[in-house]
Amino acid sequence: MTTDVINPSTGQLLTSVPSLGVAETDDAIERAARAFPGWRAVAPGDRARLLRRFAAVVDEHLDELADLEVRNAGHTIGNARWEAGNVRDVLNYYAGAPERLIGKQIPVAGGLDVTFHEPLGVVGIIVPWNFPMPIAGWGFAPALAAGNTVVLKPAELTPLTAIRLGELALEAGLPEGVFQIVPGKGSIVGQRFVTHPAVRKVCFTGSTGVGKSIMAGCADQVKRVTLELGGKSANIVFADADLEKAAASAPSSVFDNAGQDCCARSRLLVQESVYDKFLALLEPAVKSFRVQDPADAAAEMGPLISAAHRTTVASYVDGADVGFVGSAPEGDGWWFPPTVLLAHGPDDRHWREEVFGPVLSVLPFKDEDDAIRLANDTEYGLSGSLWTRDLGRALRVSRAVETGALSVNSHSSVRYWTPFGGMKQSGLGRELGPDALLGFTDVKNVFISMGD
Repeated sequence: MTTDVINPSTGQLLTSVPSLGVAETDDAIERAARAFPGWRAVAPGDRARLLRRFAAVVDEHLDELADLEVRNAGHTIGNARWEAGNVRDVLNYYAGAPERLIGKQIPVAGGLDVTFHEPLGVVGIIVPWNFPMPIAGWGFAPALAAGNTVVLKPAELTPLTAIRLGELALEAGLPEGVFQIVPGKGSIVGQRFVTHPAVRKVCFTGSTGVGKSIMAGCADQVKRVTLELGGKSANIVFADADLEKAAASAPSSVFDNAGQDCCARSRLLVQESVYDKFLALLEPAVKSFRVQDPADAAAEMGPLISAAHRTTVASYVDGADVGFVGSAPEGDGWWFPPTVLLAHGPDDRHWREEVFGPVLSVLPFKDEDDAIRLANDTEYGLSGSLWTRDLGRALRVSRAVETGALSVNSHSSVRYWTPFGGMKQSGLGRELGPDALLGFTDVKNVFISMGD
């Protein structure tokens, strides 16, 4: 069986890729299990050198990888180059880990007690279609650095860069079976990662509903999971903020990648006293947001991923109170204009649900307590932003908002050297940063008696 891969900018067929079944998935998992003892035994310095070589090979193919992502996922060329570079950077970051993955010596009576961080075995990574390259790297780089082998399932809609990264890993010298790409349906390949006993951990990025199902399936084997799920992040603007800067940056915080981002600041909370002024500043920023051919270096936003997804996004706009709308190309491709909706309360569907498209919902708030209440009135808690010149308020609100990552006077969510993950139904566990590596290990305690 094969799956057609479509260019979302044109709606035209790019290529077809294999869609593997249960038997082929089992073969890949079993190859990874056989490769594990050898990979685990590779000296830390040698494993580090292989990962650095992998990073170097990725760097040599940055333009190729970026071009694939533009055509396969509709990402702007600027974003796609950053994403390929992020894979390289994350590999280099975790290449420093094998020689620094140290345990502890614990003072005890009657002997010596030491701990070791032991790799888990085979790790299954399930990657979404919205950010295929970086999210793959956030999983496989620390997993490999810790001594695990990896089977990775790309999304059916966007498999091309993952398949190429698998080829580049072999070119870099990683042993056969250590890092494998397993394209196919989530209901077949992803489910087999959950049920196969040789897979010791599953990393999943995607919808909260599917994440719950994966977590429940892994519970049968007490299998470890890392889950990065949905989001409905708040962008909170207080009256004392730099309103011009906040308004100018707000469009990119939600329309970047056509709003297909779990971190999108899709709920805009503006203090009542500056609400009208802020919308007047926001409107020209939205209308000038450049939605065009993603291969064009000037593009700020490309198309949605599919025709079906465009229909879903449109359903949130139909019947809503539209404040203003930007522009988008007409004709071939799955385009949708940046859209600002005026919420009449926190029960509006477009305010509460994750649209996963270029749709921003705006709601005024009274004071600090009201802003915190509205920001936390959601099942999600992944990211968000806060704009104020008051340092005390910034600290109070940052601590009070229930979210895993928050930026003050900024919209940055992800840095590979700091932890990333969600609270509440936005996920479980943390990716990136120094501690992510430990999520791919078990702590073993060894006591050595000093007695006769």
